[in-house]
Amino acid sequence: MLKIGLTGGIASGKSVVAARLKERGAVLVDADALAREVVEPGTEGLERIVAEFGAGILDGGGRLNRPRLGEAVFGNPERLAALNAIVHPLVRARAAAITAAAAADAVVVQDIPLLVETGQGAAFHLVVVVDAPDDVRLHRMQELRGMTAEAALSRMAAQATREERLAAADAVLDNSGTVQQLLDQVDGLWDGRLVPFAHNLAEGKRAPRRGGAVLEPHRARWAQEAGRIAARIAAAAPDLILAVEHIGSTSVPGLAAKDVIDLQVAVPDLEAAERLAPLLAAAGFPAVRGVEADTPKPGDPDRSAWLKRFHANADPCCAVNVHVRAAGSAGWRYALMFRDWLRNDPSALELYAEHKADLAARYAGSPTTRAYADAKEPWFTDEAWPRMSAWAEATGWEPPSYAS
Repeated sequence: MLKIGLTGGIASGKSVVAARLKERGAVLVDADALAREVVEPGTEGLERIVAEFGAGILDGGGRLNRPRLGEAVFGNPERLAALNAIVHPLVRARAAAITAAAAADAVVVQDIPLLVETGQGAAFHLVVVVDAPDDVRLHRMQELRGMTAEAALSRMAAQATREERLAAADAVLDNSGTVQQLLDQVDGLWDGRLVPFAHNLAEGKRAPRRGGAVLEPHRARWAQEAGRIAARIAAAAPDLILAVEHIGSTSVPGLAAKDVIDLQVAVPDLEAAERLAPLLAAAGFPAVRGVEADTPKPGDPDRSAWLKRFHANADPCCAVNVHVRAAGSAGWRYALMFRDWLRNDPSALELYAEHKADLAARYAGSPTTRAYADAKEPWFTDEAWPRMSAWAEATGWEPPSYAS
């Protein structure tokens, strides 16, 4: 199933989006509703809150007195942390149970106001953020909720900043306009991304890619995007994965590239790579068979040292290549050395940029990137290998060492 984390600041319009997604067919898990459910009378949650905060936290009917609890934790980070330590695990457990009961091809949307603050982004295939400028949200809280400016600003300050939420977002819904404009964006996201993603995930196949090699100027968002995806992959199998590194052209500042994120997943050996395959597929990165070796280079012509497992993203709106290699292998070392050479040697960056631009122009009419990729391969052996090997020797470059 496709798991979506939905979040947004107070008065951003997140509830409108959640309701629309449910109308379109999503299984909705509302964290706020669950937070109330897990502290109902007779629950473990309420018992633990009473033990922590005292019986005075209850009203005359034995239910949680929420205003009194709010007063107890407001402005007191330690008491708030104690409350969160009780409620958040219970909410997550209940959400997990609802998710587990959903159909294999379902789109499960978890509405989590504090998703960013609690660092849960890596647990989802996508994080969707409902966004509105701070001044718009402030106006809504005052006009629609009757809050004072001071109270509204205090509530906003207690949450993640707008910049922090946007940094965590795989998709952003802009709610600075009308409700209908927001609903149209939700429908576009559902039809154009979520449903195809869920279908690909259920089928265990990568999203199709069409068109030739189109190079784009380097984008700062590539590093941020790679970081989010790397965290998601690492969380899928922490016992098997040694590291996830951003490699390839999008990892090199200043280098034009196809809008495709390349990540290298380091594992102890290829046996671990095989065990990792179904876990990566469940995380949204199914295996692509038939691409299981890099071209050996003169420094190590043994083909077995260049074996890998290759996965690609099921998300139709974000192209990702995942290269699973044994740490210490020739292919693993080459990918890291090549990236660091381009990052640190301006002449190398210029040389490769010119080569890429020439080939992209030559194969501009190709329906896929295959011809472009094949034409680049001799350059990696004939030009890059001797130059970057000399650079590594001159600078003392060594690949990272991962703690076992």
